[in-house]
Amino acid sequence: MVYIAEELEKAGTSLAYIPKPLELPTTTFEQKALSNNESSSTMNSVQEEEDFIKNNYVARTLLNESSLPPITWSNWYKEVNWPQATLLCLEPFIALYGLFTTSFVWQTTVFTFFWYFLTGFGITAGYHRLFAHRAYEATLTLRYLLLTFGAGAVQGSAQWWSRGHRAHHRYTDTDLDPYNAHKGVFYSHIGWLIFKPRRRPGVADVTDLTRDISIQWQHRNYLTLAFLMSFVIPTLICGLGWGDYRGGYFFAGVLRLVFVHHSTFCVNSLAHYLGNAPFDDRHTPRDHFITALVTLGEGYHNFHHEFPSDYRNALKWFQYDPTKLLIAFFKRVGLASNLKEFPSNEIEKGRYSMACKALDKFGQTIKWPKQNLELPIITFEQYQDLSKKDDGRVLILIAGFIHDVSHFIDSHPGGRAMIKNLVGKDATVSFYGGVHDHNTAAHNILAMMRVAICKYGGEVEHLKKRLGHVQTPTPIFA
Repeated sequence: MVYIAEELEKAGTSLAYIPKPLELPTTTFEQKALSNNESSSTMNSVQEEEDFIKNNYVARTLLNESSLPPITWSNWYKEVNWPQATLLCLEPFIALYGLFTTSFVWQTTVFTFFWYFLTGFGITAGYHRLFAHRAYEATLTLRYLLLTFGAGAVQGSAQWWSRGHRAHHRYTDTDLDPYNAHKGVFYSHIGWLIFKPRRRPGVADVTDLTRDISIQWQHRNYLTLAFLMSFVIPTLICGLGWGDYRGGYFFAGVLRLVFVHHSTFCVNSLAHYLGNAPFDDRHTPRDHFITALVTLGEGYHNFHHEFPSDYRNALKWFQYDPTKLLIAFFKRVGLASNLKEFPSNEIEKGRYSMACKALDKFGQTIKWPKQNLELPIITFEQYQDLSKKDDGRVLILIAGFIHDVSHFIDSHPGGRAMIKNLVGKDATVSFYGGVHDHNTAAHNILAMMRVAICKYGGEVEHLKKRLGHVQTPTPIFA
């Protein structure tokens, strides 16, 4: 669920999307819950598994549709996608040959960077955020421009690219994901292009793209556009502009294409391995500045997978996302509109849930006091009898819990005598400010000494209230 930024601003709140509650009698929910419990109780494990497969597209597809045999040393050459593999493997060698045999011209160097950004933005602002995710709307002029420059990145037509990318988001980290990160960095980076896919990607709706005249124009003329924008036009610009045809081909054409390809491929590989997951860690996407730097801002990938239709990848001003800034510029000059953003309240929920997970993980490394159910319950009289026994124990009752402070009494900052005077008594008032209002650390240490619960031991609470003391939590539970 996403919302156009301007609409949220007009509403004056980021929570304008919350609907009014339904006015239904509570019996409706109770009856439904009862019927669900009855039906679930009659369903055995086999039926549950069959029902899951029946209603789960991924499970059903993986079970019913066979995949190609795994790639081995004996069959690899049969499984290579030779046209794509030839293009991707020859590029670096041609670029290296050009580097060692062609003189550098400063105008060509500047133009190479310029052409890299233009064709790269054709993918990030065009193929990715506009066509695959519909994160904003663009005028027809801008659509044609982005499609034309995107073709110069030689990554297939926008329709083909977007179809695969939508499947990647829908089936992330499963075998229906065309560049499943669980298959390794090499596979998710370039292996999925070099080798024939082991199975078809999962279904993805692209009816909006098949009805788009600009998309269909590029789809029909893709090969011509790719050849012109990737090799012919940069060569002609450098040649006619300052007489460097050779540099235009090798640098602005081939070398630039190598960098554009692997920059985009890093979104599928590096962005699923390097960094952290501040919004959701159930899948592999990660956020990292280095990935953002090499992908024109697509490196805050954990955010993107959690909020895919947001036109931004980076939220904070210091995070590198030139594509976001470019889209904002398009809006300012009237070429783009309806930039979509997820409500900040929902984004912060992601941060909060991950912070809670981190705290829970940290909490598991800490030794906590015994829970109430683990402790025996005794009467006050039994507590007094136990405290009189000469068995080495020093028992004190505080806030309804009986504590054995025998290992602490000699280290007590207030002195041994103070504790000895409270053995067999209710020391709650003294502990809560009657003698000293102990801090949280003292409460936590004391809680580790619990050995029993005193029945009706909480009846002394009214005394603390009369003395005006506020009870500190005892202790902080995991």
